Amino acid sequence: MVRPLRVVSLNLNGIRSAAKKGAFEFLTSAKADIVCVQELKAQIDDISNANGVIPAPTHTWSAFHCAEKKGYSGVGIYARHAPDKVIEGFGDAEFDAEGRYLQADFGKLSVISLYLPSGSSSDERQQAKFRCLDSIFPKLKRLAIAAKKNGRELLICGDLNIAHAEIDLKNWKSNQKNSGFLPEERAWLSRLLDELGLIDVHRRLAPEATGDAYTWWSNRGQAWANNVGWRIDYQIGTPGIAATAKHVEVYKAQRFSDHAPLVIDYDWRTP
Repeated sequence: MVRPLRVVSLNLNGIRSAAKKGAFEFLTSAKADIVCVQELKAQIDDISNANGVIPAPTHTWSAFHCAEKKGYSGVGIYARHAPDKVIEGFGDAEFDAEGRYLQADFGKLSVISLYLPSGSSSDERQQAKFRCLDSIFPKLKRLAIAAKKNGRELLICGDLNIAHAEIDLKNWKSNQKNSGFLPEERAWLSRLLDELGLIDVHRRLAPEATGDAYTWWSNRGQAWANNVGWRIDYQIGTPGIAATAKHVEVYKAQRFSDHAPLVIDYDWRTP
């Protein structure tokens, strides 16, 4: 049977801060089936205790991969139904300690909440970002190959901290030497799509969109007010599930974070 599947990805820039700004009321009203969140900036006790953030009422299952460092990074997944399997981390001690990868398998569909590092704060962090890109690519390649072999689908959701093409940010000319739009980063994302045969679902549905496609705005100056943004949040899927995508929206009516929710609806064929 075919049923609608709504998937939301959102960098929260702090789960407690986003909750105070109404993020979870939005997620409830959006009626998402699966929600991938990034940059929790919280430990598991902060999320699950009585004074913390609880899952939206429509989501009966949730899991989180928090960073060892307090107030830093972390990813999570909310879903209407419990998955068959959950995997925390991608097998690299340096970045698994930062809470950057969480995978949940729902039948024939594997969903990943992914938060790649930013390199904008220093050259040291940029080098860490390059190490992360090099380390995670083989993992994603193995997943893509296995999915094709076994008739599975893969959906990678999250903040990749990379704008892929000139169309994906307002001021591309002045950002060519800045983290997030470096040639090496863009080439990595091209490899993810071209070499692994994955699909940038947002671009499949809206190939020419510019300002409407931005998902992140700097807190400096008037970036939000003037829509000086970047498209760095993605849903990237195997061809099967990508082909079922029917609608995309970057939700901007409310602001919960320096990122906006990326909402994509799929006509997903269940076994």
